[in-house]
Amino acid sequence: MEEKAVLITGCSSGIGLCLAQGLQRRGYRVFASARKAEDVSRLNAQGLESLRLDLNDSESIKQGLNEVLARSGGRLYALINNGAYGQPGAVEDLSREVLRRQFETNLFGTQELTNAVLPVMRRQGYGRIIQISSILGFVCLAYRGAYNATKYALEALTDTLRLELRDTRIHLALVEPGPIRTRFRENAYAAYKANIEPAASAHRECYEALERRLAGQTGPMPFTLPPEAVLPKVVHALEARRPRVRYPVTFPTYLFAALKRLWPHRWLDRLLARVSDCGDR
Repeated sequence: MEEKAVLITGCSSGIGLCLAQGLQRRGYRVFASARKAEDVSRLNAQGLESLRLDLNDSESIKQGLNEVLARSGGRLYALINNGAYGQPGAVEDLSREVLRRQFETNLFGTQELTNAVLPVMRRQGYGRIIQISSILGFVCLAYRGAYNATKYALEALTDTLRLELRDTRIHLALVEPGPIRTRFRENAYAAYKANIEPAASAHRECYEALERRLAGQTGPMPFTLPPEAVLPKVVHALEARRPRVRYPVTFPTYLFAALKRLWPHRWLDRLLARVSDCGDR
């Protein structure tokens, strides 16, 4: 395992941190990247091999990957694309710039890093690319349109890449968590306050419920699991001879995947509306 270098993005907390610690314990050489220098210092102090990598910055992506390859002797067994954030808000309240920023981090930067890694994996003749997607990569909830869109797009690009790499030993897998206990809600609340003006919105009444959830005034969503629930799925994607295309995590992911196949669209819309912050109006 010491020869198997794994680069993980978004390791400051939550799923990324859990994966970094768990895979290191399993014997992988983990490179745990984070956007902020203070998070990199904290991860190094915890015994992780950490470096700075900002998905919004092409130069940072290039430098970060070059640093990993310099330390690993030019080889990289796996890339785990975990770095992302949520931008809450009704679609009609999202400015072009706000929507662009969501895509820059969750999709464009992720794909840029993936494209930079692929020549390395082609030269060595193997590799694994694991995308931490979401239940919102195949069903949508209201007031999460920007995040929904980036995860749908990530799944589309991953499915396309899998077809284009089918004659290689580079395997791609999508991990689709439902509700997980992380700092995601806290970070989403900061993005909401920075970019949405609820008083001027036609959705201001629904934003009241949204704000209560983001501020932690309501309990966790049903069936919420700790980030450790994601680790076994990632381990299987790393170690199986033929990894699965998709790995659902949490009961809601299994449920909505089945309902999307079986239910009429309007039935599913009604249920998704009830699950969303404003309920079924």
